[in-house]
Amino acid sequence: QVQLVESGGGLVQAGGSLRVTCANSGRTIRTYTMGWFRQGPGKEREFVAAINRWGNTAYADSVKGRFTVSRDNAKNTVYLQMSNLKPEDTAVYYCSARTSDIATREYEYTYWGQGTQVTVSS
Repeated sequence: QVQLVESGGGLVQAGGSLRVTCANSGRTIRTYTMGWFRQGPGKEREFVAAINRWGNTAYADSVKGRFTVSRDNAKNTVYLQMSNLKPEDTAVYYCSARTSDIATREYEYTYWGQGTQVTVSS
């Protein structure tokens, strides 16, 4: 079973950086595509980034050039490095996993963490 737990969220000023982590305490995620989604206040959950088993990545246009997704299969962990943060990046960030290749829609992911809050002050 895949059990995802996010951590590393917090409060940061605009222009700052933050790294959120997704750790899996269940079976290995080595062969899974891992996705990051976020849900801002009053908004629907949206795709942020994803990385497949071969290290190929995809990003939402809104975060390209600012966010970087990476994985450490030995640690069963995925990271989302966020730089040049903006107030509109404020959201709960969720980690997700699926067995197939990169996808950008919420329903295409099978496993989900509980989320970690990221707040960017102006």
